[in-house]
Amino acid sequence: SAIPEIKSTHSLVAKHVTKEKWDKLSGIVTKTSGFTLAKAIACAVEFDNQHCGIYAGDFDSYRDFADVFDPIIQEYHGISADAKHTSDMDFSKITGNVNPDAPVHSTRIRVGRSIDGFGLSPGITKEQRLGVEKLFSSACKKFPADLAGDYYPLTGMDEKVRQQLVDDHFLFMSGDPNLKVAGMERDWPEGRGIFHNKEKSFLVWVNEEDQTRIISMQKGGDVREVFSRLARGIEAVRQSVKSASGKDFMLHEKYGYIHSCPTNLGTGMRASVHVDLPGWTKEGLDKLQARCEELALQPRGTRGESGGQTGITYDISNKHRLGYSEVQLVQTMSDGVNTLYKEDLELQ
Repeated sequence: SAIPEIKSTHSLVAKHVTKEKWDKLSGIVTKTSGFTLAKAIACAVEFDNQHCGIYAGDFDSYRDFADVFDPIIQEYHGISADAKHTSDMDFSKITGNVNPDAPVHSTRIRVGRSIDGFGLSPGITKEQRLGVEKLFSSACKKFPADLAGDYYPLTGMDEKVRQQLVDDHFLFMSGDPNLKVAGMERDWPEGRGIFHNKEKSFLVWVNEEDQTRIISMQKGGDVREVFSRLARGIEAVRQSVKSASGKDFMLHEKYGYIHSCPTNLGTGMRASVHVDLPGWTKEGLDKLQARCEELALQPRGTRGESGGQTGITYDISNKHRLGYSEVQLVQTMSDGVNTLYKEDLELQ
């Protein structure tokens, strides 16, 4: 078939999906979930605002379409062609913590994990999606006491439960145009759901953008505690799934943990705090952005309860995902927040 017109002309897809590569790869259909290159690049074809513009429909996509994925991944993450990713979730290696005096509202760390043998969200079949949900919903019954809780499927969800999840900002919704075009909202809401423990400090989203999004969070700035809970939580999910199915998480020798979006490869980790930075706010957002860049951090404005920018509260997270271990990324975020806080006091 002819190469489609790519509307996102500045995207990595436009750069790396050449006619030559298209002719070579466009006829391939992946074994796990019948994914194709056309499906993978649907967002870059449909929209004109994509930076990356490609998703994987299963583990096979990264291998079968490697001629396209490899250069995109290398360029996006700034890694060399022979780089290998190393994971490290040993929370005892974190030194220090966020300064208790820093005005941190909350801390949240999330990762994605995918179970081998099932497709990824853009390509997963209906049966596979239900298979992931079934594995997880029985796995979560075996969690240790402090992680124990309930799984709430989106299908047939009680209105009271739904409202509570909305109030807690835990519920994910349908209707994201990107996820729709990428194929991630097929058969909605079937096979999707949310798990959280009693304290609401440990959450798992099932079958959203990734098969599982594992989240650890709490009020205040105790990054060490949040990271250690996350590490234990990931291990609890892994062991339960493995004992029930014999399957492990998808792990690529070069790209670490597999996610549907190549921008999340490696750790798939976003470690963030919400912190007040009145001094930096006075200095200006562009200055804060430049400083965060130097510290390998990413600042975002936070939305207040009413949805507007609240003024001085920022979401500060690690910038990198691939090429650094989880321990390194959490350490970078923790140290960086302390640096920003110290400088903020001087700027006030």
